[in-house]
Amino acid sequence: MSNAETLNRDDQGIAYGRPPQHPSDVLTQVGPGTPLGELMRRYWQPVAMAEEVTTTPKQLRVLGEDLIVFRDRKGRAGLLYPRCMHRGTTLYYGKVEEEGIRCCYHGWLFDVEGHCLDQPCEPNQGEGHREKVRQPWYPVEERYGLVFAYMGPAEKKPVLPRWDVIENLGPNEEYQTRYANNIGDPILPYSWLHQNDNVLDPFHVQVLHSTFTGAQFHPQFALMPKVDFKQVEDGVYYSAVRTLDDGRTMDRVSHWMCPNAMSVPSTQMAEGPSTGMAWVVPVDDTHYFQLLTRRVEKGAPNMQPAIGGKLLSERTPEERREAPGDYEAQEGQGPISLHSEEHLATSDRGIVMQRRMLERQMKLVAEGGDPIGVNFDPAKTMVKVRSGNFFSRSQAAE
Repeated sequence: MSNAETLNRDDQGIAYGRPPQHPSDVLTQVGPGTPLGELMRRYWQPVAMAEEVTTTPKQLRVLGEDLIVFRDRKGRAGLLYPRCMHRGTTLYYGKVEEEGIRCCYHGWLFDVEGHCLDQPCEPNQGEGHREKVRQPWYPVEERYGLVFAYMGPAEKKPVLPRWDVIENLGPNEEYQTRYANNIGDPILPYSWLHQNDNVLDPFHVQVLHSTFTGAQFHPQFALMPKVDFKQVEDGVYYSAVRTLDDGRTMDRVSHWMCPNAMSVPSTQMAEGPSTGMAWVVPVDDTHYFQLLTRRVEKGAPNMQPAIGGKLLSERTPEERREAPGDYEAQEGQGPISLHSEEHLATSDRGIVMQRRMLERQMKLVAEGGDPIGVNFDPAKTMVKVRSGNFFSRSQAAE
């Protein structure tokens, strides 16, 4: 009898000899020319809060590309490739003027769409030559307190959507924007997919946020929900139904929109539709930022998430160890998770639906098609968002 045949059941599964594991490149690589990168570039992506875009140039890295964002002195936002097309120094050291940004090296002036307006070291300020060259640029639009950029092929540029839950501000409302800032830095040091998976994972709310270390949200999230996942025309949403202690039934609905937009309702169980949207924007393969915007009453404080009365970015390593939250659970997967060793179960059905949808849309784009959720008709920009906390009273409680 061989040694392998003499192993006891208790010895099976030992870690020694495990084959090398690997991430899913197709779901994590976002640079130009990658399947996911090309899919992401077919949608408008928020790249900054509007208040951040000023006459001081700001460096950005989005979808593996280094860029410069600024606002000219007429108030127009611009997003340019940072290396000046003349001799290659960065426009980060440029000076913003009325019409655009002027390179610090030889003074070439570019407007927010990359047109070269002045070449002061050339005869006649470059007239006859400057019209033939253009600094690489991307279109931007401002809405909801955010600056959105379209980084895809010009002939495939869709209209910027409107999302019904953040439309039509009331007379005493305003938009409030922020980064999902868990560590004191808006850029998180791991793959965008960690957070994208999170939105269609209702069961971690019951464990991570409610019973593992106590209530991080509302105490009644400790009740195990009955969950159903639904595929819709632009993504996937889930319905998580709980029967509360007072006899009411709460249907908590979160909606993910392909490829990286989402709306999650209030974690304090405020009744009604969601009042916000969020986007998980890849910086590169191993970093991302999440931008959020929501409708609030004017003057409402811009609340940052906290655990145990402390902002997430203020917690000590010991406090993080004793009461982990989303950041700890996601950062603990590493910069890019080893997807080949995952064992997805029935509670992961939403994540499976989400990933398969991403893969189908990547294939569609590669074949020359237009992915779901993009629209080219300015008359049809409104997106129905299904998220919210919806309450009813059960018949047994009547």
